[in-house]
Formats: sequence, structure tokens, C-alpha cells
Amino acid sequence: VPPEKRPVNTVFQNYALFPHMSVEKNIAYGLRMRGVDRETQRARVKELLELIELAGYEKRMPSQLSGGQRQRVAIARALATEPTLLLLDEPLGALDLQLRRQMQLELKRLQTRLGIAFVYITHDQEEALTMSDRIGILNGGRLEQLGTPEDVYERPETLFSARFIGESLLLPGKVISGRSGAYRVSLAGGEALSADPRVYTAGESVWVCVRSERLRLTREPVPGFTLKGLVCSHHYTGAMVRSTLALPQAGEVMAMSAQAVSELPGEGSEAFLSWLPRHAALVPGGSAT
Repeated sequence: VPPEKRPVNTVFQNYALFPHMSVEKNIAYGLRMRGVDRETQRARVKELLELIELAGYEKRMPSQLSGGQRQRVAIARALATEPTLLLLDEPLGALDLQLRRQMQLELKRLQTRLGIAFVYITHDQEEALTMSDRIGILNGGRLEQLGTPEDVYERPETLFSARFIGESLLLPGKVISGRSGAYRVSLAGGEALSADPRVYTAGESVWVCVRSERLRLTREPVPGFTLKGLVCSHHYTGAMVRSTLALPQAGEVMAMSAQAVSELPGEGSEAFLSWLPRHAALVPGGSAT
């Protein structure tokens, strides 16, 4: 099928609105190129302006609009010809943080209301997790993992996925014993627990993956955990405290906690590392370099 006949449209990062055309003419452009009559064009433009909450802006020029308004017009233009699939190429990359978060909610609302498949390209991991029904992680042209945001974040299937999304503790080890949902794992410097729901066998090499915000630093060991290290530093960042812990044979690891600095083991002191077993995912291949 020639590109111009495919039922696919694109929303670009830089809006790509025609600066010499009004909002109305920008939205109607695709319809005009298809030879749709003017009455149908006007009705469709009116419908889309109401959808993107810009009714009454028909005669304004792109230069008279804010960044968020221009992005909405670009979306309306792409929707005018009723595509079966909409490709959004980092469409919010040019917006500031507050406006970007507002537009994320608006795009989700539009997608739900229209029922059109959106393929949304982004390098912002939080944005991907916030907006997606399914996430695909690509590495060198290979699909590493495809799943819901929760699956991709909580249960990475490959080492690349585990490293790519979020900040994680990754420790190589071997399954000592257990069954699906309850594993004991041997690690460099100790043992730990995992409640990964997938099936692993005793002696299998795995990576233990725990997100940094799920790690706990305590002054006394927690039952089932024997990982001991030295507290290097604490950094207060507002909502969280970023702590660095040096583990024997594993190097420095980062833990993020909502606790006050005064409640954590002090810098230079010994501390024990643990987590809730349900927060520890096991990824195959822990003995790999």
C-alpha cells in the first residue's frame, strides 16, 4: 500500500503546524487533500476542536497559541482523517514538565475516548510507565520485553530490561532452594529471599533485581537476609534519601528511602541490606559477565 493511502498518521515532536494557516485550516488540511467537501470539513473541525477543548480558536494562527495548545492542534490534525493507528514521535518533548504531565493525561483521555491505537515513542521512562497499556523495550532492533508497565518494571525478563528501566540493585547468584513464589538465593556476601512467581530450579544461575526504592537499610539483620555492607553516604533529596552502601564483592549499591536521615544507619557504620521478597525479581543468567 503506498504511504499516502495507509490509514496511519503522525504527531511530531516539533508540532510541524503550517505557520501561515489558521487552526481551522491546519486541522482540515488532510481532509482538503483528500477532496472532502467544505461542509464536511467544517463539521469535522468543529468536532475535533471540542474534543481537544479549543472550541472558538478556529481563526487563530499557530503563533497565537501556547505550546500545549499547538500540540493539541497537531493531534487534532492527525485525527481529522480518522486513522486506524496514530504514531506519536516524542510529542511532548518540547514542553516543560508541568505542561507535559497535563498533556499526558489529555492524551490518555483522548486515546480512551477514540479507541484508536497509539504507538508512542519516548525516552522518558516515567512517561512510558504513566501512559502505556503495553510497553516494548527495544535493544539493537530486538524486542527484549513486551508487557504491561507493571510487568516490565516489577518482573524484567532480561538483564537489559532490568538495567534499562529504573534504578536497580542487580546481584548475580544461584537458587539454593524453593518453588514459584518462594526462593532462597545465594549471593556474593550472603543469602536473600525472592517471591518471584516464575519457575526456577535449584542451582540455576540468576540475577536478583530489586528496585532501589524497595531496598531497606537496617542496623540489625532481617530474617532470611545476610547481606552486610558499609554505609558510604546519605543524600537528602526531599521526598527521598539516597544512600550508598558498599557490599563485599558487589561494589557500591544505591538505596532510596522515605525515612529521615537520622533513622538510617550512620555513614561509616555497618548496615544490613534487605527487601520484601515480593519486590525481588529473578532474571535468568546470573553467572554471565
